[in-house]
Amino acid sequence: MHLFYLISLLLVLHSWVWIAPAVGYSIKNCTVHGSLDYTDRLKVLCYNMKFLHVPYKLPQNVRGLDISGNHISQITTKDFQKLANLKVLNASQNFISHVEQGAFQDLVTLQELNLAKNKLTVLSRNLFQGLESLIVLQLGGNNISKIDPGAFRFFKHIRIVNLTSNNLLHLENVQPIIKSPDLQELYVGSNSFLTFQTEDLSDSPLELKLLDLSWNPLQIFNVTTDILPKLEALDLSHSGPNSGLQWALQQKYFLKDVKRLILNGTNVSRHELLSVLQSLSSSLEDLKLDNYNISVFDDLLKNICLSLPKLKILSLQGNDLSSLQAGLEPCLVLHELDLSRNKLDNLTSFTLSKNAQLRVLWLSNNQLSATPSAIQNFTSLEILDLSNNKINELKNSDFASLTKLKRLFIVNNLITIISDSMFKDLWSLQELKLGGNNILYIDSPFSSSLGKMEFLELRANKLTSIKNGTFKNLNCLTFLNLVDNQISVIEAGAFKGLVNLTTLLLGSNKITRDTLRTDQVFSGMPSLSELQLFDNYLEFYSSEKLESPPFFLLKSLKRLTFNSQGHDGLRNLPVNFLEGLDSLLELHAGNLNINFLDPNTFSYTPHLSFLDISKNVFNTLDPRVFQSVPNLTEFILSQARQQSFDFLIQANLTRVKILRGRGNELHVINKSLIQSLPALKYLDLQENAFTCDCDNAWFLNWSLHDSYTQVIYVNKFSCSYPSNLRGMKLVDLKVDSCTVDLEFICFISTTTLISFTLLVSFFYHFLRWQVFYAYYLFLAFVYDKKQKGRPLPRYEYDAFVSYNTHDELWVFRELLPQLEQDQGWKLCLHHRDFEPGRPIIDNIVDGIYKSRKTICLISRHYLESEWCSREIQVASFRLFDEQKDVLILVFLEDIPACQLSPYHRMRKLVKKRTYLAWPKHEQETRTFWQKLSIALDTREEPDEESPILSGLRTDK
Repeated sequence: MHLFYLISLLLVLHSWVWIAPAVGYSIKNCTVHGSLDYTDRLKVLCYNMKFLHVPYKLPQNVRGLDISGNHISQITTKDFQKLANLKVLNASQNFISHVEQGAFQDLVTLQELNLAKNKLTVLSRNLFQGLESLIVLQLGGNNISKIDPGAFRFFKHIRIVNLTSNNLLHLENVQPIIKSPDLQELYVGSNSFLTFQTEDLSDSPLELKLLDLSWNPLQIFNVTTDILPKLEALDLSHSGPNSGLQWALQQKYFLKDVKRLILNGTNVSRHELLSVLQSLSSSLEDLKLDNYNISVFDDLLKNICLSLPKLKILSLQGNDLSSLQAGLEPCLVLHELDLSRNKLDNLTSFTLSKNAQLRVLWLSNNQLSATPSAIQNFTSLEILDLSNNKINELKNSDFASLTKLKRLFIVNNLITIISDSMFKDLWSLQELKLGGNNILYIDSPFSSSLGKMEFLELRANKLTSIKNGTFKNLNCLTFLNLVDNQISVIEAGAFKGLVNLTTLLLGSNKITRDTLRTDQVFSGMPSLSELQLFDNYLEFYSSEKLESPPFFLLKSLKRLTFNSQGHDGLRNLPVNFLEGLDSLLELHAGNLNINFLDPNTFSYTPHLSFLDISKNVFNTLDPRVFQSVPNLTEFILSQARQQSFDFLIQANLTRVKILRGRGNELHVINKSLIQSLPALKYLDLQENAFTCDCDNAWFLNWSLHDSYTQVIYVNKFSCSYPSNLRGMKLVDLKVDSCTVDLEFICFISTTTLISFTLLVSFFYHFLRWQVFYAYYLFLAFVYDKKQKGRPLPRYEYDAFVSYNTHDELWVFRELLPQLEQDQGWKLCLHHRDFEPGRPIIDNIVDGIYKSRKTICLISRHYLESEWCSREIQVASFRLFDEQKDVLILVFLEDIPACQLSPYHRMRKLVKKRTYLAWPKHEQETRTFWQKLSIALDTREEPDEESPILSGLRTDK
């Protein structure tokens, strides 16, 4: 009784949960990064979703919201209500042309607002109401032509404002924002400003440190008042009409702190340029004159150096320079020179002052055919870039004097051979990039002088082999990139000496199974933590153990990538392929064309936390495969043609936080699967073939309401079955008919349910056999009515024997010899007397009704047999029909009454003492056969029973 009330109470409580579900990750077409419980980094990402409006029902504790790249045309006062914790809002790249007054008034803690690349034309007076905490405002790429003078009055802590690429005509429009006490950076490039007059902007000093006026048609730039005392960077790139920009600086000290000046592509005459530079001579350290149409070094560059005694950085990119002269000799403190994207083919006459300390020289994208000999003069160089030239050979003396060089880039040239002597003088070199050349081989080990080198890039060359000891002298190397070569041979000991190497990239080569024939291939790298072997030609013909596992010596390896092998893929993964990788944390093994994983595959990687086996077509996945990696936190099984993930139920992956199963053939996600992953935070099941029926009702409700796990883009899940719903969104499935209205049941029908339950319980415990008995009496009555007038049956057999095939040996050895041979009874046996070709149920009915008696040989196998159950049902029906003692039960083993079917119990109810038990002791068998013979010989009156059988016990 108490149990029923408890169940009812639980139903009521469950109905309350159903009515008021917890807030979950159900924001349509958005993803949530972070936790709803720990909100410091909670972000909602809704970018590129073709939204027409701001998503509703956003978590009130969200810190970052990205709705960029949509089709939103306006922002209303309801869009950001109650988002008082929002700190970053990105609404860029939409079609926003209207923002209602007070739309941001609840965003009291917002620090960054991005409305760039929209359709705004006016900044109204109350547009930014409530944004008192704003620090960064991005408004670039709109059509703003009018700004209300009071639009910026709400800002108290603004530091960065970007109004680039709008339709502003006068700088006075931004006068209110310029006066903000904390403003440090103002970007107003690509507008329509014709003049810059400091006297029109402010009458008091500003805090501005960076001012970007680039790409404006400025005709006049006048600094006549001291309002920019802290300005450090000024960008006037691509400004000025064809007639030139007029520059006026009334007093030098007005811009006394400007250290960086950008004049790329500016239409300033050379005379005017020198005048500008002279006015900044006391502070300027960084000058950019890219795309300034300087074709040769002449007096201009010399005068620039003379005008700027503190010049440290000079950029002359894209000026069509074809040769260099001594024009930069007066640059006494020049540290960095950028000559990229010119037409230089030599630097023969290029010199600097003897006192110059040039540290960085950029010469990429020129027409150099050899390493310039002039660089020998720059003994202080630390960075040299010769990339994207036509250098086809490196000479032993090319870098002879560059003993301080730390970074050397010779990418995308025509070099074919490298040797140890080429870099023998680079004692300080830390980074060497030689990618994108035509290097065929390395003829000798790298020089011991490169003992400090940490980074070596040889990608995209034509190397075919790595010889023993090639890198033996590079004991400080931590990163080696050999991607996209043609390496097929790696000699044993090829990487010896690389005791500090942590990353080795060997992807996109021609490495085969034979290349990794021995574990000595990867010897000598005790610190290696990442190895990439993707896109090679590894292939194994079976999953049997390897004699020499290739990674056996890599005890520190934490990340291994060998996905996407060429030809037919890896095909089989040897069971001990990963042997030795005791420290492995991350494994990428996708697109390998493998269809089977041995249960012991990951037994060698007990600490694995990330596993990607996507794009493999597994026939089945044994749960034992994953029981060896209990620490797995991210599991990716996308595009694997899996119809079910139920194997995870027994996999014991209790720490998995991210499960990605995109592009499979999943139809139904059941509750047991989700409950087997208690730590799951992100679930990605996009592009699966979901069934839109009640089987997925639980999953749909859970996806929308669970507050712990986020089902990524659940609103995009489409139906594949049934055919009439194909293409419909899963979230549009009406699940009302799939679930009982628990509220109605609990509050309206509880009394009826309990009463019915009590009534059923009463009948079950006290009257169940009487009910069965009455039911069969009724059937017998109906049958008897149908049989009236028919002649009495003539029996062909004395008894029909019902038994299970497992007891057939007992029938042949014991029953038949005694009853047929010794006592002369005629028995009906199904294997002997059934008519071939007839339905088996017809044979059973005929056999029972053509026999005077039915003997049922009861055993546990008998109780489990469907056909034996049918036979005893027919015999029981005849018992009730004819009201004669036609049924004899013989128990071949002890069976508790609770395990008997209702038909066996019915026989005991009607003829409580008429059954036999096969004796346990051999001396009692004679009595058993005598009693069975008497039972067969008893008369068939319904109330008559053998006195011998009446003495049998019934408590079996």
